[in-house]
Amino acid sequence: MRALPPLVILGGVVFDLSTPASYTASPMFSAAPLIAAPFFSMLTTLLTGIAAVLASIGLHLYNQTANDVPALTETFTVVTVSVLALLINRVVRRSGERLASARVIAETAQKAVLPTPAERIGGLHVAARYEAAQADAFIGGDLFAVQDTPYGVRLVVGDVRGKGLEAVEAVAVVIGAFREAAEQEATLEGVAQRLERALAREGTRRDGLDAFEGFTTAVLAEIPRGAGRVRVVNRGHPEPLLLHADGALSHLVPTEPALPLGMGELAAWPDRADEAPYPPGATLLLYTDGLSEARDSSGAFYEPAERLAGRIFPGPEELLDALVDDVRRYTGGGSTDDMALLAVSRPGAGQPERRRTMPVVR
Repeated sequence: MRALPPLVILGGVVFDLSTPASYTASPMFSAAPLIAAPFFSMLTTLLTGIAAVLASIGLHLYNQTANDVPALTETFTVVTVSVLALLINRVVRRSGERLASARVIAETAQKAVLPTPAERIGGLHVAARYEAAQADAFIGGDLFAVQDTPYGVRLVVGDVRGKGLEAVEAVAVVIGAFREAAEQEATLEGVAQRLERALAREGTRRDGLDAFEGFTTAVLAEIPRGAGRVRVVNRGHPEPLLLHADGALSHLVPTEPALPLGMGELAAWPDRADEAPYPPGATLLLYTDGLSEARDSSGAFYEPAERLAGRIFPGPEELLDALVDDVRRYTGGGSTDDMALLAVSRPGAGQPERRRTMPVVR
């Protein structure tokens, strides 16, 4: 790309010298600064325009046609296009600066709404990942949060229906309500009910739940200290997976299916937390449907349980790295939905803080 503008000018010179005088290379001289404008600096674009003008004038002097009207018209055209190229360069650079500023704002918003959890919380190893389906997008309707509370480490992973700023606002409401409820509610069921009330309250304030993205699927988990158990409340969300140290894998299937958060007006029943063993060395994986609904070229869904069964990972970070890479290969990089991942490992006896040097074992 860097060589293209001078090559176009050089090609124009060769074309003009090797053809009769009635043929002109003026279009190539005009094209050179236009090619440089979107990709190079103002100075490079200016120098390219000057080189194109000088090449046009020099060829007309060589052909002894400098005083002819067509020659003057062609030179004026190259000068005019070169000036326009400078204007285009300025517009492109200003647009690039605005885009860079927007990216910084988006990154800041993501860190504020979805801060990356610490690597170690309440004696557990934690890793989180947000993969946006749209290029240059940083945050959407998927969410995750981890909170160390008097009742143990509490987690939430959810997916707000819809896209755009309204979905981001819903994410902020859910995350804020979760962090407050996780500290105050004695039970995980109580946390789920607080989230339900928060979404209902916000929906009323916004003149109806549909105006506030309607509903949020979510799974909440609680890992009491030293109990070797995990409690889960699932509100219409994909089932979490528990990866054991020996490569075995189990689904944390809810005993009773429940509606997503924000749909309490349709039906009401008490939340019930399901409990499962959480042995040392095991990793709890929570994810949104951006993972389970990813498709390959034939339209087949990605099956995380099948892809992860029998695999052993050094820690949650390595698990998420391998999972994200596997999804990209499976879909060919063409995911259509955002994907939030949260992995929490319970260290085994004598396990170091992090084991990044160990390879993934198939």
